Amino acid sequence: MTSPAPPSPTRLVDHFQYGLDAPICLTWELTYACNLSCVHCLSSSGRRDPRELTTDECRSVIDELERMQVFYVNIGGGEPTVRPDFWELVDYATAHKVGVKFSTNGVRITPDTARRLAASDYIDVQLSLDGATADVNDAVRGPGSYDTALRAMGHLKAAGFRGFKISVVATRHNIGQLDAFKRLADEYGAQLRLTRLRPSGRGADVWDELHPTARQQRELYDWLLEHGEDVLTGDSFFHLAGYGEAALPGLNLCGAGRVVCLIDPVGDVYACPFAIHDTFKAGNVRAEGGFTRVWRESSLFVDLRHPQTDGACTSCSAFDSCRGGCMAAKFFTGLPLDGPDPECVRGYGETGLADPARTVPAQGQDHSHRRKPKAKPEAVFVTIGKRPDDSRTPPVSPCAEHPLAGFRPAEGQSVELP
Repeated sequence: MTSPAPPSPTRLVDHFQYGLDAPICLTWELTYACNLSCVHCLSSSGRRDPRELTTDECRSVIDELERMQVFYVNIGGGEPTVRPDFWELVDYATAHKVGVKFSTNGVRITPDTARRLAASDYIDVQLSLDGATADVNDAVRGPGSYDTALRAMGHLKAAGFRGFKISVVATRHNIGQLDAFKRLADEYGAQLRLTRLRPSGRGADVWDELHPTARQQRELYDWLLEHGEDVLTGDSFFHLAGYGEAALPGLNLCGAGRVVCLIDPVGDVYACPFAIHDTFKAGNVRAEGGFTRVWRESSLFVDLRHPQTDGACTSCSAFDSCRGGCMAAKFFTGLPLDGPDPECVRGYGETGLADPARTVPAQGQDHSHRRKPKAKPEAVFVTIGKRPDDSRTPPVSPCAEHPLAGFRPAEGQSVELP
């Protein structure tokens, strides 16, 4: 099965809407192993899956990406640096003209590692931090995680690595720290990156308590309008475009299965980094035809490349701006995929969330260090404070920014659209 033949598009976003021959932004979770257990981890990471792709299998995937002319890969987890062959795979990717951006909590960013990273033109780093102060951050990411991240940032700054990313998941408890996050990024010569909290993985358990309030959504929108040129979002907040006063930087389009996707540690391919669920699984790289066949021929991706033409949102005057919001956020809160985003700024999502017939799907695999209780989380998620004997993992990163922004191709490499 092949993708539908689109009409002749004139805008870049129109090309993206109908899908490309290769993803522009590919997230690859190398491992579910992690030293932390962040309460909002969308992949429920913690314990390694023994079925992980081998080093040779990972090399084969990288060979495919080179043939497909994939510009770069976002490597996440889990904590990818705990995988023994991590640096070997990074070196193999960059040697084959596939740039690497990896997300880390900083646990293995030593002075020597920082100098190695600073010397490469084809590696970028995203350090996860969810509070501009230790109390806010460590309540979500675990005791000591704030100090670990700042120590890693100090090593990168000392090594002369400018422009690394400080990646922040926007929550109810850190929206008031946006200016402080920006100052922190400026202090370390980094760039601030904000991403949206999604109700997937362990994040489903805390979404009600941690997702920003309606007032905070407006505060975030206004702040991004003022600072958007200096702050990356990876198109996380296109649902805020419903305010309609001005467009936020980015495509303002769900790229799932069109320009983005995710490969998990065992080789399963999902339409979206935030939708790790069988509903959005398109295939496996170990199958015949590998990743290339999954991307170009899977029935799921073909369906996603048909523009949305019906549903409740298409009658809304803001539809062309927000496109109905985030597919993953809707799915994991039990809302119809052609309906409003649960955080719809016009309030339409609230009606759906109040529907007693709404069914929230069960989460996928759980790799947490400790099995999470079935009961609702404790009030500690509401009143930020120290979480004794609890440390959790960072969310996997989505595109760090607009898919092509800031990428420096290898000599002779084309950067035309695939």
